[in-house]
Amino acid sequence: MGLVDQLVNQPHYTLVNQPRENDILSHKELFDSIPEEYLSHKEKYENAIRKTVLYYRLMQKYQNYKEGSTILDETRANYRNLVSFAVFKDYPPLMLHNGMFIPAIAGQGTPEQQKHWLKRAKNMEILGTYAQTELGHGTFIRGLETTAEYDPSTEEFVLHSPTLTSYKWWPGGLGHTVNYCVVMAQLYIRGRHHGMQPFLVQLRDEATHMPLPGVKLGEIGAKLGLSTVNNGFLAFEHHRIPRDRMLMKNAQVLKDGTFVAGPSSKLAYGTMIYVRVIIVNGMANLMAKAATIAVRYSAVRRQSQIKPSEPECQILDYVTQQHKLLICIATSLAFSTCARWLWDVYTGVMGQMESGNMDHLPELHALACSLKVVSTMDVSGLVERCRLACGGHGFMHSSNLPYTYGLATAACTYEGENTVLLLQTARSLVKAWQKGSKGKPLSPTEAYLMDKSPVPKWENTLDGIIAGFRRVSAGKVQDCVSKIDKLVKMGTSYEDAWNQTSVRLVAASEAHSRAVILATFRSEVSRAAAALSPPLSRVLHQLVHLYCVYWALERLGDLLLYTSIAERDVQELQQQYEDLLQKIRPNAVGLVDAFDLRDEILNSTLGAYDGRVYERLMEEALKSPLNAEPVNQSFHQYLKPFMHGKL
Repeated sequence: MGLVDQLVNQPHYTLVNQPRENDILSHKELFDSIPEEYLSHKEKYENAIRKTVLYYRLMQKYQNYKEGSTILDETRANYRNLVSFAVFKDYPPLMLHNGMFIPAIAGQGTPEQQKHWLKRAKNMEILGTYAQTELGHGTFIRGLETTAEYDPSTEEFVLHSPTLTSYKWWPGGLGHTVNYCVVMAQLYIRGRHHGMQPFLVQLRDEATHMPLPGVKLGEIGAKLGLSTVNNGFLAFEHHRIPRDRMLMKNAQVLKDGTFVAGPSSKLAYGTMIYVRVIIVNGMANLMAKAATIAVRYSAVRRQSQIKPSEPECQILDYVTQQHKLLICIATSLAFSTCARWLWDVYTGVMGQMESGNMDHLPELHALACSLKVVSTMDVSGLVERCRLACGGHGFMHSSNLPYTYGLATAACTYEGENTVLLLQTARSLVKAWQKGSKGKPLSPTEAYLMDKSPVPKWENTLDGIIAGFRRVSAGKVQDCVSKIDKLVKMGTSYEDAWNQTSVRLVAASEAHSRAVILATFRSEVSRAAAALSPPLSRVLHQLVHLYCVYWALERLGDLLLYTSIAERDVQELQQQYEDLLQKIRPNAVGLVDAFDLRDEILNSTLGAYDGRVYERLMEEALKSPLNAEPVNQSFHQYLKPFMHGKL
């Protein structure tokens, strides 16, 4: 059973995944004889499509869609399905079909719409994606320019892209793969604006796959990563769709053009919240991959001597290497536990919203935004740290660390650019502060903001560190509110005051997220530890302790400003950190092995279980097409004439 599965008390994930992985990985046609990095851009896409159709057909028999099951049930059942990493280094072209297209229909469609379209989508009779971001606007939803004008005389919506900047830009699979799409567009009825609404739009003919009249489609080109995702652009020229293609669970347009508003305009953004929740878990998985590769390589690689009289040692024996990598193990577990905790919060709030209770939606939105930011920011930095910890070999594509970095850093931008999301969380925190100052109760994750007790003496304990981070967050929020109020009293508009305070607001949001993560990681491990063996419980508590002390040392400036931490406390924390590295080092390889990631999923020459690093590096090097012949034709065509002065 995998370590993560034990920690979250879900042993059935391992039991379900192993047979599925064995079956799918037995199909050798899923794997490339020539590594995809040697293919052209066009060849990579075509090869990815070849593998996609086989992979998804194999996966369909494991979906087990039950009557009455929800998208949340199905997502939960596939939470630890990582086998796609064995087939696709850079994600498949249909990643958004299951990831956003189906959830959007489930979350925004009426029961009748769901009954018709979800069946076709789940059976993959139609292939879809989700189009919100445009060439000129991303996270700023109100700025999106694509319009949907309702024509009561024909009972149709007319979709139109009025400018170049209104072209939809980035949706995965949109370029050449999908034939349907959920499109977010500004709704107009008789010239009156009714906000952003979701529309289910057919883009291509189901038989010929040709774009329909009034639909412009294409691929956006090469990127840092995600090279096989087939990200595309989309524009409309007065393209008409039937009235029933607007997803009308939360708002409706009647035949005569009457607009019936939903209980909250924020319900239309439910798919985005869902995806941000899922991203946190995805980042934990990427971190586990990178940590496994780097730790295993560090146990194989020998370099220099700690003592001149001894042989070359494993580089994992160097404390500097432990400092680089052990936090990566702790970080993956921290985000795994937080992801499952956030998932429970999400499902709870969604259930309340179904019955009309929107009270906890703002808290969920703030949590999803901030945890998405911190998980993507931390993991992208730590994956790069893993790559650097592997020296030159980590620079090789065959290590799979460059690919993993591309996937992690891409997430810092998609589904909400990180700075913008932190500012959205900041709005929630400022509102909470203002609400709490009036004596009103706050949500559970924001209640600590109103702690008015005197600053206590600093304690170098887990409770003390968590309390310290809450003090930092509360102090930063208070400083932001004070600055905004001061500027407004001086005559500055609230909007300008907010902008002038935005650097502090971003920092306050990050501090809040750190406090939530530390507290959640600690409490979730403590809750699960009772059911674990004493040795496993002990090492998990060591990882929690390492994670908390690491971030205390990383944020010393904040702690010095807002808590009573002193020089001797810092020195003790540093000693605790170094002691923890020494305690965890003997278990480092065992811990990454316990992530239960098969060699095929790691897809790495450096991280395979058998430790044959150098042999695998050479085997992969020999797959280069340039090694197919001893002399390349360019020698006779260019180099030889050049060296003889004839060119």
